[in-house]
Amino acid sequence: MDYHTFQPHPDLVSLISCYWTLEVPARNEAEKQRIIPDGCIEMAFILGDNIKRYTTKDEFILQPRAMVLGQTIEPFYIEPTGYVNTFAIRFYPYGFANFVNMPITDLANKETSLALLFGAKTAKKLEQNIILAKNTQHRIEIIENFLLEKLNDQTTIDNIVKKTLDALLSSKGTESITTILKEDLSKRRQLERNFKKQIGVSPKQLGKVIRLQTALKLLLNNRTDNLTNIAYESEYFDQSHFIKDFKEFTGINPKEFLGNENMALSTLFYK
Repeated sequence: MDYHTFQPHPDLVSLISCYWTLEVPARNEAEKQRIIPDGCIEMAFILGDNIKRYTTKDEFILQPRAMVLGQTIEPFYIEPTGYVNTFAIRFYPYGFANFVNMPITDLANKETSLALLFGAKTAKKLEQNIILAKNTQHRIEIIENFLLEKLNDQTTIDNIVKKTLDALLSSKGTESITTILKEDLSKRRQLERNFKKQIGVSPKQLGKVIRLQTALKLLLNNRTDNLTNIAYESEYFDQSHFIKDFKEFTGINPKEFLGNENMALSTLFYK
């Protein structure tokens, strides 16, 4: 797997985590890859062969070749049909809401074609420009010009959502909504409603994903089997709480994760 990341333009750096590319040669027997929730929204262009996304154990759809993958709260499997060549934009949890005039919760747990988000004519032109681009740097210039034109101050997330998100990120997902709101507990329903609309999931769901990210990075970078230490550093109540959340978002337990061929792609992204 040939995976690279690239930094965004200064005017977009607060909204976009990175651009990334992935190339994988075609194989006679492609491995299914389990994708783990990461709290981000991705816009992706499939430049190689089609990619399957499994909806059940045996049933699948073909992912749109120009799409946005919304917030996910459950793992899912994908499988290449041949050569993998993907160019993608990874938005921060609050980032994509600044480019569309629709509730982000409508994008959750599914792929949405760019045609449905930006109109068929605009999406087709953008996709063709990305396909015909000379190289990755040219693709980045094309998508940045597109996003800068779409950037709309009126859709910028509101302060209470931003405050909550910042608190979740700084606390590794452990800060409670009650603590974040303090004297403004009357705004809890408003926060929950706006958070889902602008981020795509609830504050509690995103907090669990963020905490899992912390644990996954510890697991991958330290290659340790000491789950108690990982649970403690990730601020879980105890090891059993850590394992329960880990299984919820990955489908397997932490010790099965390391070296699992189906987790190769997710491992690559988290590292």
